[in-house]
Amino acid sequence: MTKIFPSLLSADFMNLEKEVQHLTEAGVDGLHFDVMDGQFVPNISIGFPILEALRKKTTLPIDVHLMIDNPENYIDAFCEKGADKVSVHIEATPHIHRAIQKIKAHGKEVGVVINPGTAVSQLESLLQDIDFVLVMSVNPGFGGQAFIPQSVDKIKALNEYRHQHGLNFKIEVDGGVNDQTAPSVIKAGADWLVAGSYFFKFDSYHEALQHLKSEG
Repeated sequence: MTKIFPSLLSADFMNLEKEVQHLTEAGVDGLHFDVMDGQFVPNISIGFPILEALRKKTTLPIDVHLMIDNPENYIDAFCEKGADKVSVHIEATPHIHRAIQKIKAHGKEVGVVINPGTAVSQLESLLQDIDFVLVMSVNPGFGGQAFIPQSVDKIKALNEYRHQHGLNFKIEVDGGVNDQTAPSVIKAGADWLVAGSYFFKFDSYHEALQHLKSEG
């Protein structure tokens, strides 16, 4: 069954506690928490105080996506302040193995992210050591962008690789996920979908969730 992780970047921050309550009642599988530093991506977003506050208010898994330079310098803090899953961009650090090891040391699920311009082949030496791959289907930094169709080929390649090598990593997709793009990424092998602007435009989050899950 496909899992849906709404991106809090598109939520109403003036009413974040209520938003999380409504998401929980709708039955979402977890919360996607985007961290941007204004350096690795051209935007700045939420950080430690919001994560700490969220952790106190929800038992849902929190999926922290670090869109920051040198993420290994901040992994300990994000893990300690409430992350359940942590993903880092392969493009953001020359020390990707160190970052993976740090996340594992905290007992968290570890993911590696690839941007639209990064080939799947760059991940092959890492795939046996991680829990999931996050395929960016837009260029990271801003919500509401259009899905990049070539992302489907990356998902297919990752799905084929894990079957050929007997691996169990999950495939997560983030960017432009909606009722039009969800069927193709699920068919290609995606396990988890991150939905932001599309999801939060619905008055009923239960309806949004069921609409996306029905596409699988």
